Amino acid sequence: MRRAVFLDRDGVINRVILKGDRPFSPRNFEQLDFLDGVKEVLAELRDNGFLNIVVTNQPDIARGLMRLQVLQEINEVIRLELAVNDIFVCPHDDVDECDCRKPKPGMLLNAAAKWDINLASSFLIGDQWKDIEAGKAAGCTTILLHYPYNKQVVSDFRVDSLQQAAEIILNHCGGSR
Repeated sequence: MRRAVFLDRDGVINRVILKGDRPFSPRNFEQLDFLDGVKEVLAELRDNGFLNIVVTNQPDIARGLMRLQVLQEINEVIRLELAVNDIFVCPHDDVDECDCRKPKPGMLLNAAAKWDINLASSFLIGDQWKDIEAGKAAGCTTILLHYPYNKQVVSDFRVDSLQQAAEIILNHCGGSR
């Protein structure tokens, strides 16, 4: 079985759009801004044998605030520019009560089945409580990227950057760092 790093998209791979204290997803290609070092970190994780799988809630599709085509274009840019093996998207809203929307672990379980992933040997990196709860429910080690909007979230690890998350993962697994 394989190991994976599951990554939330907004706040982990790219910057969120802050409105007051609340984070929001970019709704168009022009708002997509990768976080510093993300390309290098994902390449290093891949080079150390991890699958990089994006798992992202995108309720703006269900809410009619973003077209599916725009989301697909953003995902294509991510696939082309980053060392990402796959992207799983939940386009639903909370009221839909689907199995794929985090905090439920559906996207992680589907990825594990598709890619033959050992969830107990895998990690989830997120920036919100829903990410962390999905990772815990799937049996992954959870890493929270610290932001002012997530001070109350409890995870296995809390870090200030994606680079620090990679250090934890590689040190935890005997990587080359």
